[in-house]
Amino acid sequence: MNPYFQVIINDSGTFLKLIPGDSGLPSIQETMNYLDAKKVPYDVGVLGAFFKQGDPEKLIPLSKNRIYAVAEGSVIRISEDKMTAIARFYPASTGGKSISKEDIYSECRLAKVVYGVDDKVIDDFLANKKYATDYVIAKGTPVVEGKDAKIEYHFNTNNKVRPTLNEDGTVDFFNLNLVNHCTAGMVLATLHPEVRGTAGTDVFGNVLKPRDVKRATLQFGLNIELSEDKCTITSKVNGHVNLVGNKVFVSDVMQVNNVDNSTGNIDYQGNVLVEGDVNANFSIRTSGDVEVRGVVEGASIEAGGNIILVRGINGMGKGVLRAGGNIISKYMENCTAEAGGYIETNSILHSKVHAGTEINVMSRKGFITGGEVIATSKIRVKTLGSQMGADTRVTVGVDPAIIARMGVLNKEIQDLQKNLKSMLPVLDATKKKLAAGVKMTPEQVKQIQALAANVKTSQERLIADNTELENLKAKMEEGSSASVDVTGEVYQGVVIAISDVSMIIKDTVRYCRFVKEKGDVRIAGL
Repeated sequence: MNPYFQVIINDSGTFLKLIPGDSGLPSIQETMNYLDAKKVPYDVGVLGAFFKQGDPEKLIPLSKNRIYAVAEGSVIRISEDKMTAIARFYPASTGGKSISKEDIYSECRLAKVVYGVDDKVIDDFLANKKYATDYVIAKGTPVVEGKDAKIEYHFNTNNKVRPTLNEDGTVDFFNLNLVNHCTAGMVLATLHPEVRGTAGTDVFGNVLKPRDVKRATLQFGLNIELSEDKCTITSKVNGHVNLVGNKVFVSDVMQVNNVDNSTGNIDYQGNVLVEGDVNANFSIRTSGDVEVRGVVEGASIEAGGNIILVRGINGMGKGVLRAGGNIISKYMENCTAEAGGYIETNSILHSKVHAGTEINVMSRKGFITGGEVIATSKIRVKTLGSQMGADTRVTVGVDPAIIARMGVLNKEIQDLQKNLKSMLPVLDATKKKLAAGVKMTPEQVKQIQALAANVKTSQERLIADNTELENLKAKMEEGSSASVDVTGEVYQGVVIAISDVSMIIKDTVRYCRFVKEKGDVRIAGL
């Protein structure tokens, strides 16, 4: 119980009675505040002296005069933020009136507390009165602040070039992490819409408005799709994504001036356009097409589509071109080139070139000199070899890789047949024993089961290998119709291979076609 006090009015005047509690006597300050609020006269010096004595058995004289009875009531204190009203109740004086629920509401109104008055708190006090005790008699409704809209980007928005740090602590300036790759269907950004706040009310009934929240919208360019709820954007294409200002851009063409120290290696899901050169030791890898309008030096270019080199490649013995589609280059020198489709060029010098369909070297000075040139269906060239006898080999018909694969298959088939020859008799003998009622141990059963599974796998593999071998043989036959067409000269020393047969040119030949006929390479007219 908290200590409190009571005003006593009798024939001798007006007095104050102190009722001690768990913490001792009430505070003099609280007592004075109450007496001032109820306009009860008192002498500060006398009051202080009695409080100093601290004797609750003695009544403290306040006035020689009898005052009007003081009703049971409260002092209401408002918190600084005006969101809480705290009432402390005090007992009635001698002859004073007890407080009612309506009286408490009236005192709240006098204190201008008109919102959030708690009936339960009032009922609790009236049911079990505790004086000089804080009762939170009213609470305001706090403001619920809203949230600003936020855009979450699902790619790196820092456009600064960053070299790769190797595990050994060195810096790799060939891989600069320059490109933010994206794929079709990839979520690029998510809008988290603004959340409006909820107004509050203080105990005085004043409406408290939440702060204004910031709105936002997704801004984007081409190749981007906006969701129905306008909260998500996704890429329509494979390419790269950038944030310029507040706008998201996606392009399926990456355009750079040069591939050098300023860009590092290019690894990209889309098309690449190089306005200038691709410097030695750098690389381009892309799922789309590559066009280089300058020179490719000792670099590597791998494209899922086509490769177009406006000014050609000087591979320096290490340059590599690999295209899933076609390769078009002004010239090819000291490089390796592989195309799934055709290759068009003005000249091939000391290079290893392989085309999935045909190779055309038909410019005014079109020549193939040195190296190895392979095409599946046809090679057309003006000049083949050189007067200096450069080691030159051209092959048409079946891809040498097919011949190598056929060798692997033949070896596998022989091994499988040998294994089956040793396993099948054992399996047959076991079946006969089981049919005769011979019992086997669990370990023997496991061994036989493993042997049967191995036989089944080997038989399936043998069938698959034979099927693949027959298909490759059919391709070999198709390659027999391939040819090498020369509209100028073929110099001695050149090796011409068609399918599985070849010819070494002994003397210079002009204006001719090389075909496979009667199991040999023969020369025919154009």
